[in-house]
Amino acid sequence: MDVYEDPVTWTARPARPRWQLALRFAGSVVWFPVVCVLWAAVMAAILVLSLFADAITPFSTTFETRFLKATDRMLGGVARLASWCVTWPELRHEGDVDHYKARVDKAVAKWTARASAPIEPKKPRPPVECAIPLRVYRGVGGWYVADVALAQGWELRPTDENKEVRLWWAAASRGD
Repeated sequence: MDVYEDPVTWTARPARPRWQLALRFAGSVVWFPVVCVLWAAVMAAILVLSLFADAITPFSTTFETRFLKATDRMLGGVARLASWCVTWPELRHEGDVDHYKARVDKAVAKWTARASAPIEPKKPRPPVECAIPLRVYRGVGGWYVADVALAQGWELRPTDENKEVRLWWAAASRGD
C-alpha cells in the first residue's frame, strides 16, 4: 500500500518556535515587496519577449513549448524566493488546531463548489483536480484534509504530503 492510500500516517507538523516565526515575519515584511517588484520585472520582460516569440512561433514547431517552459521556470524561480516567508495569520495562529481545521474546511468547500458546479455551454468545464498546499493544513496534518475531502466526494491521488494533498473529484469519473 502506498503512503497516500493510508492518510493516518499524515500527522500534523510540530508548532514552530514563536521567535523563529517572528524573525521570518520581520524578514518577510522587508523581502516580499522586493520579490513582488522582481516578479513584475520578470513579467514585463516575458511580455516583451512574447511579442518577438509571437513572430517566431509560426516558423518553429518547438519554440512555443520551449518558451512556455522557460517562462514557467522563471516565474517559479521568483516564487521560490518567497517560499520561506511567513504571513501574519501564520504568525498569529501557529499551533491553533481549530484555525487550521477552519482553513482546511474552507479550502475543500471552495474546491467542492467549483467542481460540482453545473457545466455551462461555451464555458470551461469545472475543475476535477485540486491540490491543497501544506500552508493550509500544517497544524492538523494531511489526514484531516483527506477526511474532509473524502466526506465531500473527493478521491486521493498520489501526492507528496510534505508539499500538498492532491485530490480528484470522484463525480467526474461518471459519464455526463
